[in-house]
This record gives sequence, structure tokens and C-alpha cells, in this order.
Amino acid sequence: MGARPHGQAVPGAATLEGMPVLTAPSPADLGRARAGAPATMRWLFRRVFLVNVVVLLVSTALLVFSPVTVSAPIVAAEVAVLAVGLLTALVLNAVLLRASLRPLDGLTALMERVDLLRPGERLAASGTGDVAHLIRTFNGMLDRLEAERGASAARALAAQEGERQRIARELHDEIGQSLTAVLLGLKRAADLAPAPVRAELAAVTETVRASLDEVRQVARRLRPDVLDDLGLVSALDALAADVAEASGMAVTVDLDPDLPGLGADGELVVYRIAQESLSNVARHAEAQAADLSLRREGAAVVLRVTDDGCGIGPDVEGAGIQGMRERALLVGAELHVGPHPGGGTEVVLRVPGGGGG
Repeated sequence: MGARPHGQAVPGAATLEGMPVLTAPSPADLGRARAGAPATMRWLFRRVFLVNVVVLLVSTALLVFSPVTVSAPIVAAEVAVLAVGLLTALVLNAVLLRASLRPLDGLTALMERVDLLRPGERLAASGTGDVAHLIRTFNGMLDRLEAERGASAARALAAQEGERQRIARELHDEIGQSLTAVLLGLKRAADLAPAPVRAELAAVTETVRASLDEVRQVARRLRPDVLDDLGLVSALDALAADVAEASGMAVTVDLDPDLPGLGADGELVVYRIAQESLSNVARHAEAQAADLSLRREGAAVVLRVTDDGCGIGPDVEGAGIQGMRERALLVGAELHVGPHPGGGTEVVLRVPGGGGG
């Protein structure tokens, strides 16, 4: 479809349609993890202790086998020799300890910047020493936390989608049918009423008809039937038209009809992130126009939503953007939200193709 203007699942995580696939850590795994920390600290103690033993042995050997002597009272030459020896011992101790503990700096930095909504960042654990074991243990903890966060987010979002679907169905079937019955009754009453009353009944009929349209729009936003019936491209096209009509903002769409399969979960994630992005533009960006594109890039599908509004700060992430990140994690997608080079805000979602449904 050409451009035209309108007015992995995370390993161990649950999916939106099927429920949890997370394998919780076994009691044996937890026991090993608890036992690993004291063992690592013992190895760290031994390493530091051995470093100091080496320094002291070298210093003692120099005193024993070298011609250095200390007289009483001490003379300046002997003070100089002792000072050089002490300085050498301290420097050697500092160098050895620094080499042993340097990886802890990287581990501390990773602890400070780690974010479960931006998974995958790990610190390389080289060697087989105690610090390397500590880093591997921390990386394993991050793996478990990310898997558990993905599973809990999947359960919450699946429950949310189920509730949306139930409410949308009740709005359509119960309230929608009730309003339709009211419209039919008003029409019959207007046909039988005298002329002065007929005009008032016509005004009430238009009010009820507008309310029925609003109920149907709310139901479509809660659970877009067009996504299930006609597919992702048609659903995004209809979404852009609805946003343009409701906000008065020009929304241009560029949707590639030839896309790799994303599966039911992947399509729902793309639609919800596009919906949230356009909603944020309409509410907060003070934009005159927005662009929505969905293109194939290699084996991936890339959704882009840009606008010409006031932009977004580097550290401004509300509940809406965090929810988008959680949805992206469910299908192993990458999400970028930030300033657009041409001004405004850019949302880029990269979804790997071939997702299961």
C-alpha cells in the first residue's frame, strides 16, 4: 500500500495467546546460587591474602639474603634503603591487588545501569578466577530476573488483552444492541408523534446515534476486529484514519503489504505499539502531522512512527512507553524511542520475522 494522507519471544516468557512457558529456578539451582556467594568471597579472601603473603615473603627474603643492615642509631643511608624497600612492597601489593579486583569496576558499573526493560547487557567474565565466577553469577542472576520479568509481564498483558476483549464484546453486544433498540423505538415514536414533538424526537435520535457510534469506536480501540478479520496492514490503516479523524492531525501511512509472518502475538504487539505511539502524539506532542510506516527490512519488520511535534526529553519515559517496552520484549523485538533527526519524536520497533502464532 502506498503512502497517502488521512484527514523472539523472550526465552522463558509467556505469550499473549498461550500462557506461561517460564521454567522457574529449581530448589537445587537456588541452593547452588546461595552457596556460590560465600564460596566466591572465600576465594576473593584467599586471593588477597596470597598477594600479601607474596609481598611479605619477597620483602623478608630481601632483608635476610641482602647485605642490608639496620644500626642503632639508624643512619640516613639505611633509612633510604628501608624507604625504597617499603615503597617497592607497597607498589607491588597495589599492582597485584588492582589486577585482581579491576573487573569489579565493570561489574559495579553494570549494576548501576542495568535495566530489565533493556535486556541482554552482560559483562564478559574472562578467566576462571573468583572475580570471573562472581561476574558469571551476576550474569546468571540477570538471566533469571529477565525471564521472570518477561513471564510476569506476559501474564499481565494477556490478562489485560482478555479483559479488553470481554469489555469490547459487552459494549458491542449489550450496550450497542440496547442503543440500537432505543433508536428503533425513537423512530417509531417519531413516526406516530405530532410535528412539534417529532423535531424533538429527531434531535434525541441523533444524540443516541452519536452515542452508539462512540460506543462502537471505543469497542474497536479496545479490541480491533479488523486485526483478526483483515490483518495487520488493514488494521493499521484503519487506526491511522481513526486517529486523524479524532485529532484533526494529518497522518500519513506507508504500509508494505508483503511482510514476513509475525504470528498473532507479533501482530498484536505491533498494533498496540502503533496505537500507543499515535495516541501519545495526539495527546502530548502538539504535532500537526505524523507518519506511520511498516516495512520489511531483511528478515525483520520495522514499524516507525514519527511526528513534527515538540519532541521528547532523553530521560522522559512514562507508563505508556514502559508498557510499549514490555510488549516488545514479549516477541523479542527492539524498541527505540527518542528525538527524530528532523524534529519531533521517533518510535522504531524492529520485530524479527517468522514469529509463531
